[in-house]
Parts: sequence; structure tokens; C-alpha cells
Amino acid sequence: MSGGIFHPFEESSAELARQLQAVGIESDITDDIEAGLQQLAQRDRYELLTVNALRWQMAGDKYDAYRDRWRFELSQAGRRAITDHVAGGGGLLGLHTASICFDSWPQWREILGAAWVWGTSHHPEFGGVDVRVAASHPLVDDSSDFRVDDEIYHHLAIESDVVALLAAERDEGAQPLLWARSYGAGRVVYDALGHDGASVGHPQHARILKRAACWTLGRPDHEVREIR
Repeated sequence: MSGGIFHPFEESSAELARQLQAVGIESDITDDIEAGLQQLAQRDRYELLTVNALRWQMAGDKYDAYRDRWRFELSQAGRRAITDHVAGGGGLLGLHTASICFDSWPQWREILGAAWVWGTSHHPEFGGVDVRVAASHPLVDDSSDFRVDDEIYHHLAIESDVVALLAAERDEGAQPLLWARSYGAGRVVYDALGHDGASVGHPQHARILKRAACWTLGRPDHEVREIR
């Protein structure tokens, strides 16, 4: 799932698809969320749902020029498709603005692990982010700290079971950037980085994203750790 405002989603989604192809994952990219979720509901077709999009209700005058094209509220059928996919054992990989998506659906926060809170969440200007490894996990084992140009999301509403695997600090304390968790029988990874194609394609970040996708698909931990 791709598309939205203020971000080069065509670029970042294409780069992510290129990176995942290197580990045997073929991607279909769409900015038609509801049509894509109808296809997701065909459970034998897709193993992984990736949300690299910025689709929400768009309240406020700031978004007047964009609302007709991009305003979005997830249907009941779309909600069921996501819930059934993940709870039934499918993988979910959310990038960057995925935490802002589907704001009229509280369960999305429960599935993804966090949600943007208008009036509280924010990010400093796009720029250099010093990313540090914060915990041990197959996604980040043998990884070193790195620097990437991106945005640091501050003060998301985060579920209590989230354990940060990557973190960064700029203005207001350390902020979690990456985690991996279960939801029902499925596996979920959220990566708050990924503003553009350069971030997605950064060698250290790309390796983690490839590991993340494979981990959500249930590949053994030792195989995930071997991904370079």
C-alpha cells in the first residue's frame, strides 16, 4: 500500500520493492487501498502486507488542497481484511507514515504497535538521524549504529508491549524507531524511518528492512540473521 502527500512514496515504495526482491519477495504496489485490501482478502495470494502510505481523515485547514484526492477512512471490509490477514498468520510491515494511517480505526494502533496523536506527536525537520541499536533481535543482531537522513517521529502513542530495536535522540529524549511483535498468529514490524528512497536504500537500513520482511514471513531466526 503506497501513496499520500508530502513524501516521495513512488520512489520509496519502488526502492523497497527492489530491496525485497533480493530476498525473494515480489511486490505489487498500489495507492488504491480498498482495492488492494480486496485482493489481500484472497488469502492464498499475498503473504505480506506492506503499508508505506499516508492515508487518514485529513482534518484541518492545512489539508484543504489535498483532501479531495487523499482523504481516507478505512471501510469495515478493509479493516476485516487487515485483521484477518495478520491475526491469521500473515506478515505486516509498516514504514514511517503507517503510524498516521487509518486514524478512525483504533485497532490499527493495537496491530501496528503505535499511532500518531495529533497535537502531541511531531517530528523535527528532516535531516541527519543518528540511529543506534537498542536491543538484541534477529532484525538488528550484528548491526552497528548508523546515520541516515530522515525524520524522527516524537511521542507516538505506543503499545505497552513494544520493545525498541532501534532508537534515536534529537530534541526530546530517545524515540523508538523500530520494533517487531506478534498479533494473533501473525508477525508485525514497524519502522518509523523511511521518508524517501535514499533512506530505504541506505545499506544498513536496507539490510534491516530485508530482515524485517523475512521475519514477518516466519523465516527461521538463523536465516534472518544471515541476510546482508
